[in-house]
Parts: sequence; C-alpha cells; structure tokens
Amino acid sequence: MPEISFLLFLAFFGFWVWALLDVLATDADASRNLPKVAWLLIVFFFGPLGAVVWIMFGRPPKGSWLPKVTDFSSPRRPVGYEDQPGFTARPEITDRRSQELDRKLEAWEAEQRAKHDREPGS
Repeated sequence: MPEISFLLFLAFFGFWVWALLDVLATDADASRNLPKVAWLLIVFFFGPLGAVVWIMFGRPPKGSWLPKVTDFSSPRRPVGYEDQPGFTARPEITDRRSQELDRKLEAWEAEQRAKHDREPGS
C-alpha cells in the first residue's frame, strides 16, 4: 500500500508542477477572472486544489504552454521578378532592338567559330 500512496503523491506533485508552469507560461492578458500573480499564488499555496481551480476558472480556453512569438511585425514576403511593377509577361522588342540583338548574336557566333578553329585537333 505504501507504493500506491507514493505514486499518488508523485501524480499530484506532477500535476501541481505542471499547473505552476502553465500559469507562468500564460500571458498576463490571457488569464481569466484574476491577475496572473494571484493565480500563481493560489496554485502555489493550495497545491493540487489550486491547480484544479486554475484549470476551471483561470486558464484561458485552448491554452497551451508552448512559447508564443514575440515579434509582432508583419512578415515580409519576398517579391518575385514577375511581381515588379515594370514586369510584362511579353517583353516588347522593337525592330531596332531586334537588329541589335541579331548583330550581337552574329558576333558571338563568329567568336565561337574562331575559338573552335584555333583549338588544336580541330
């Protein structure tokens, strides 16, 4: 029988410690009916009974003990190239620009042919 009473003691102690940590992790604005400090004192001094009272009357609904994000600035979304104001799905190419690109392409092709001709074994 002593081992059952020891197990009950461990269960109540664990419940009490969990309730203390839950009160500490809860935001002060989220605790119900009393200030957070009052709930901390109630749970601390009344043990498991205080923990039950905390769960019933003080704990926020769907409260969790996970830490919350403290950065309240809005997240910045990366802006893709297509989201830029000057982006058009189909770029406009004028005749002059097309002729310029054709000249650059011909010059590059001539350069590549010259490199290929200079290589040994070609």
